[in-house]
Amino acid sequence: MTACSPTGANSNQEGQASSEETFEFSIMATLHAPEAPNEKVLKEMEKAANVKLDIQWVPNTSYQDRLSTAFATNTLPDAVFFGNQAIFNQFRDAMEDGQFWEIGPYLDEFENLSKLKDNILENTKVNGKLYALYQGVPLSRQGLIYRKDWADNLGLEAPKTTGDFLEMARAFTEDDPDQNGVDDTFGVADRSDLIYGAFKTVSSWFGTPNNWGEKDGQLLPEFMFDEYMQTMDFFKTMFENGYINQDFPVTSKTDQQEFLKNGTAGMYVGAIGDVGGLYTDAATINSGVEFDVQNQIKGPDGEFGIWSVPGYGSALMFPKRSVESEEELKQILAFFDKMMTPELSNLANWGIEGEHYEVVDGKALPVNNKELTDREVKPYLSILIGEAETRGSYELLRELEVVAKSAELIKDNENYLIDDPTIPLYSQTQIRDGARLQQLITDATYQYMIGQIDKTGFETAVEEWRSLGGDAIIEEYNASWQEMK
Repeated sequence: MTACSPTGANSNQEGQASSEETFEFSIMATLHAPEAPNEKVLKEMEKAANVKLDIQWVPNTSYQDRLSTAFATNTLPDAVFFGNQAIFNQFRDAMEDGQFWEIGPYLDEFENLSKLKDNILENTKVNGKLYALYQGVPLSRQGLIYRKDWADNLGLEAPKTTGDFLEMARAFTEDDPDQNGVDDTFGVADRSDLIYGAFKTVSSWFGTPNNWGEKDGQLLPEFMFDEYMQTMDFFKTMFENGYINQDFPVTSKTDQQEFLKNGTAGMYVGAIGDVGGLYTDAATINSGVEFDVQNQIKGPDGEFGIWSVPGYGSALMFPKRSVESEEELKQILAFFDKMMTPELSNLANWGIEGEHYEVVDGKALPVNNKELTDREVKPYLSILIGEAETRGSYELLRELEVVAKSAELIKDNENYLIDDPTIPLYSQTQIRDGARLQQLITDATYQYMIGQIDKTGFETAVEEWRSLGGDAIIEEYNASWQEMK
């Protein structure tokens, strides 16, 4: 990390101050594009912030390996994005050992960093200490996308309860919703993903905790709650009646979406922001297709809830081996504070006005040249922190009405969130064995829903989970939970 020579020569005129020196530092960021961007947008950002950035672009597919190697060899740059929550948690011991700067005490010194959302900052804390800035993501994108033209044909309104949902699934399967006189449709298209497919969202409607919940004074995993079993029974009913694709436990996301696009299925539970792309593709097949979205579907208890993610897509940290002084840390934090101004956040988000986007009705409308924006702008999204509302950057102009509606429903979801209480907690067994143990539950869940095992068989899988390490996870999470109280 260095300070470059002054950006301008000192004036010979008395009283004119020399220009401020340009601060140089390095960043490691994920590349979600085929190649690193040219530096057109970067140079504008550097000029506005008076910095020189050395950005190490690492493809998403190899990012975790590169991160682990750089950490092991003590070659991390000055500012490092630590991927998702799972990757971030792998470095928890290093944070506790003092290998990264604790930044919590400094945030109030910066006007824009202090605007970051407290609830999301809490989700990144380790033992009550803050080591990371976050890249914000919507807390819950989940809901229902459905064929409104089919619903209109059958006189159906948007479902407001799980009973309504089941009736729509039945009607879309049995009542010829496309009115072609052929038995060629079914209700729900799903895929082999219990989280981002339909299961976890429907489970929220039934009141299931988000991964873990409190019962009788202790935290237990979601699959030990009655509501989880009720959700499995709900899917079992849909499976047995043909209201859902019969191969959903092995269906890919691509094939799931194809069912909706080609008019085979009429309901899709997942990220409702996907409705724009789904509609565009579906309309090339059937120009009369019409989609709508719905979020508030109440469960048997008459309440609506929706599972929440931690609120960050990546966590930005600062290794002490690279950032050697508090002064250097504050200079880096000052840059990210500037990145939360509308000027710089719009540059990173949208590019150069008039070249990469226009402002229409106070919102950003990208130029109709995806290749250009992917090449010159999209990669810089990886170095943004916060979210549009905390940065003050333009929102996307959504020209399609249903897409604009989905954005409003995503915001509305924040009023009904079911949080995961284990986000700030620690379990070494979960980090080491959690994924392997979860596979036992995932397999048993699918087997129950398609009738391969009964309730006793599912309970046997839960007992196996407990005996192979699950009980240790329960114990460790509860110990951590008590420490935080």
